[in-house]
Amino acid sequence: MEADWEFEVGGEAPVIDTAWSGFVDLRRRPECARELPEVAEFSALGTALTGLNAAGSPVWTSKCDVWLVLDRAEFDADELDAPPGCATHAMGCYIDLVSRCDGQWHSPSMIDDACRLFCARLHSVPLRCCRADLVVRRAITAPERMDFGITAYLTGCAGSANEAATALEAALDAFAGAILDTPASA
Repeated sequence: MEADWEFEVGGEAPVIDTAWSGFVDLRRRPECARELPEVAEFSALGTALTGLNAAGSPVWTSKCDVWLVLDRAEFDADELDAPPGCATHAMGCYIDLVSRCDGQWHSPSMIDDACRLFCARLHSVPLRCCRADLVVRRAITAPERMDFGITAYLTGCAGSANEAATALEAALDAFAGAILDTPASA
């Protein structure tokens, strides 16, 4: 599976706000995942969110969204390792992640190490037509506390909308597996 990461932390870069007005704490109420509008649109997202917020997970999620149709200009078939002619449809989603351990991703080097590990695990998954892009951002994790977090953008493509959904589901499964294979203290 294709995967990469980058830092986007300066100037006007977006910030992950874990206390936004629509926040649903899936760590305490995992059953609420199925009630999220994004999960109603794409049920595989609910499975990933439930796993990523489970007690043994090294992370928790603060926000997500899903795009059931991506315009051809919004994705590059080569970057998704798609065979020629097999990338006429694409779907995508994002998930904001923060570390379950306070201060775990407090420095750039700590979160850089985590991104390298996650991407190495994803590269070892034999999937085509999908990709994960991890964007490191500043994250407000408590009042007046700033750490780092990750906005994970996942994309799947294929020759039909149904196959693109299957590719995105596989990408979400591989992504959650790569994260969940990490001890909470790592």
